[in-house]
Amino acid sequence: MSISEPAPHPASANNARGSKRRQQILDVAIKLLARHGYHGVSMDDIGAAANITGPALYHHFKGGKEQMLAEALIPVSERMLAGGKQHSGGPNPPDPAAALEALVNFHVSFAVESPEVIVLHLHELDRLPEEPRKRVRKLQRAYVEEWVGLLCRLRPGLKPEEARVLAHGAFGLMNSTPWLALRDEVTPEDTKQLLCQAALAALAPK
Repeated sequence: MSISEPAPHPASANNARGSKRRQQILDVAIKLLARHGYHGVSMDDIGAAANITGPALYHHFKGGKEQMLAEALIPVSERMLAGGKQHSGGPNPPDPAAALEALVNFHVSFAVESPEVIVLHLHELDRLPEEPRKRVRKLQRAYVEEWVGLLCRLRPGLKPEEARVLAHGAFGLMNSTPWLALRDEVTPEDTKQLLCQAALAALAPK
């Protein structure tokens, strides 16, 4: 006689459904906020687009749009920093050139696949309250320093402040994807390849 798997606890199943629904609402909010701006979108707009009533919407996000924005930006900033640390190869990467290629590919992939979040980072960060805004800024600075450290190891003689200029310049190039018309003639994969080539050409030693 086979032993069946135990049925999930009702509370656990409800929590899983609630978390999934919450993420669906947040995804809708991110798209609307990126497209129309923080002040161009109301909670009613988000509720209507997500097919949820106002009271139910505030049940998931008691802090309204500020909470949604924070939950869109803070976890992404944390993931970017974790990815930056992983792909930069640590304090002494055995192959800095390969590490730079991995780091560029990581950033470009995120920018192409999540353009709405890039828009929110660039244009709506100041809408956050002070504490979450400071947290995002701190994570962003730490992410930049991963690039700075790698560039200085790759290009001996490059000053950290110069590496910072190069890193921010590369971010501007790689983050340009929200303004690109990704139509059939330029696929996301083609866009990734072009942006990676351009960023590496700008950052790699001559």
